[in-house]
Amino acid sequence: MRIACMVLMTAALAGSLPVAAQNYPSRVIRIVVPFTPSGPQDVNARLIGQKLTEAWGQPVVVENRAAAGGIVATEYVSKAAPDGYTLLMGNPTPLTIAPSLYDKLGYDPQRQFAPVILVTQTASVFVVHPSVPAKNIKELVALAKTKPGRLIYGTSGIGSTGHLTIELFNTLTGVSMTHVPYKGASQAISDMIAGQIDLRMFPIPVTIPLVKDRRVRPLGVTSLQRFALLPDVPSIAEQGLPGFESTNWNGILAPAGTPREIIMKLHDEILRRALAPEEREKLMRDGYAISGLGPEQYAAFLREETAKWAKVIKAGNVKAE
Repeated sequence: MRIACMVLMTAALAGSLPVAAQNYPSRVIRIVVPFTPSGPQDVNARLIGQKLTEAWGQPVVVENRAAAGGIVATEYVSKAAPDGYTLLMGNPTPLTIAPSLYDKLGYDPQRQFAPVILVTQTASVFVVHPSVPAKNIKELVALAKTKPGRLIYGTSGIGSTGHLTIELFNTLTGVSMTHVPYKGASQAISDMIAGQIDLRMFPIPVTIPLVKDRRVRPLGVTSLQRFALLPDVPSIAEQGLPGFESTNWNGILAPAGTPREIIMKLHDEILRRALAPEEREKLMRDGYAISGLGPEQYAAFLREETAKWAKVIKAGNVKAE
């Protein structure tokens, strides 16, 4: 009798998943952003929230939980119920960099998340102060080799994407530059303009006005190809470092165990509405490259990025603060 009851219960639970997916969503969905408002992750999350709210008639709210480079919020979502009502706006730092930077994390990015969709990617630009004589990447390398450790580069912190990108550059070119981590973008911009630091990586939207005002000189973009908003600035890859690529990406993930039907419902609706042609045009004007990778491709992308940054962290002997 007990066995028969267990069989019936198992069958009932198995059959309930499609029904749950069909009724999804029936209440508020939260997209947790691991950083402060107004940044790229927040912008992407609010666009998705708006479009999903319009599509489903259920509120999709953005919740900013900024702390510890995104680790606190990422851990929080990893432990949420796998029902599609708590989602993460993913970012490189807590998902593909932190596993190699910290001995202990409260979550396993590979096992505790179900990728939904990689939404956008943003390239950055290597820029120097006008007083630095380098006009391109080859000249920067030559200059750095004549002044080992004397060129100063600023980033948003130890282990940040900017820090590791320049560490990757240092490793590939054999140069040595001095790192100065900043806690705020405004101070880094001020010091860059004042010539207190020689080199900085800025996102394309930040770079464009600085270049127009001739406050900085762009040397190369970190994407594989040139970016439409800065067509005269070559990629670093085409300047003697083939394959060099580093982007700051934004993607939606759910806790592991979220039903496949819900994952695909989220993926399809985000792709259809948040990445519709008119929205794509707006995002591209703001400096974003559109991705749209699905769950399996996004998962593969995360594995590749994790392996890449693990090598950089080891080669550069980068230690967490």
